[in-house]
Amino acid sequence: MRSAGGPTDSTDRLTGVLLGTALGDALGLPAEGMSAQAVVRRFGRLDRFRLLGKTGYVSDDTEQAALVAQSLARYPDDCAGFIRAFRRSLLCWFCRLPWGIGLATLRSCLRIAARISPSGVMSAGNGAAMRTAVIGVYFHDRPEERRLFGRHLAEVTHLDPRAVDGALYVAELAAVAVTEGARVSFEDIQQQARCVVKNPELGQAIDVARELALTGAGTDEAVRICGNSGFVVHTVPFATFCFLRYGHDVMLCLTEAVSVGGDADSVGAIMGGWLGAVHGEAALPAALVGQIHDGPFGPTHLRALAACLAQVKAGKAAPVPRYSVVGALARNLALYPVILGHGFRRLLPW
Repeated sequence: MRSAGGPTDSTDRLTGVLLGTALGDALGLPAEGMSAQAVVRRFGRLDRFRLLGKTGYVSDDTEQAALVAQSLARYPDDCAGFIRAFRRSLLCWFCRLPWGIGLATLRSCLRIAARISPSGVMSAGNGAAMRTAVIGVYFHDRPEERRLFGRHLAEVTHLDPRAVDGALYVAELAAVAVTEGARVSFEDIQQQARCVVKNPELGQAIDVARELALTGAGTDEAVRICGNSGFVVHTVPFATFCFLRYGHDVMLCLTEAVSVGGDADSVGAIMGGWLGAVHGEAALPAALVGQIHDGPFGPTHLRALAACLAQVKAGKAAPVPRYSVVGALARNLALYPVILGHGFRRLLPW
């Protein structure tokens, strides 16, 4: 693994975190809401895309991470401007009828539309944590900005201290992965990131997950103890377990993380972001990344966002990539029957 620092490496890690988020999200999406047993019966191992043919589709996890990158490229040194841009982007995105949106984010979007302040709601869901890894990579060498931007970003939708700390932790681990990944162990990366978690409930859950990983526990045991629902106190510790236990092998890690169901797309998105941050784009399976639908928020758009952020970080002017509003709406409407059909299919016992 290369050490962090040069401009090529900045592009590589930024590309890695965005494409990794998309890969984990798309792999996990078909298993969302299912039990581990149901996943095995229907899909076997989730080492390829299973929603619709061989094509992978991203959900709100990747799309919100892309909106964060877009807003950051516009206001890299102005936290208030960044938050205003993200709120506007989030509301416009919401109007394109995305599927998979969490209840807290939905309520926050309605509050943004009604100009109610604060826009965030008291929720401990994982919606803030799933989108912050790119903040960590961009600000990997600027801890004060990383935590300032990360906190305010989380509070756009989630005000519960557990959700805010979960988001800060996801960004912190991604940042440490970039700065220290070539020099220290995964255990040290995670331990350094742990310092930003002040909430005792989340902190204890993360520590339990770390102990499970270091003692060689299996994934099934970790799910039973940690949980893998959309509750941030489940999602972030379980992702921590997978990172420590399997993170040296990208596909093994992602497959283990999403094949047990639960909130599989969000766990996969967080895991993919961390793996992309620590390993870079080259470690991601190129063939599988190439099968992700290359429309709005697809690989081409994500690579363009990463290149733009790298230019901005280097102090150079760069046009900020935009996604096709019409294309996003058309894709969402076309896939709604698939998503609804999949949801009903989960209710069947076979």
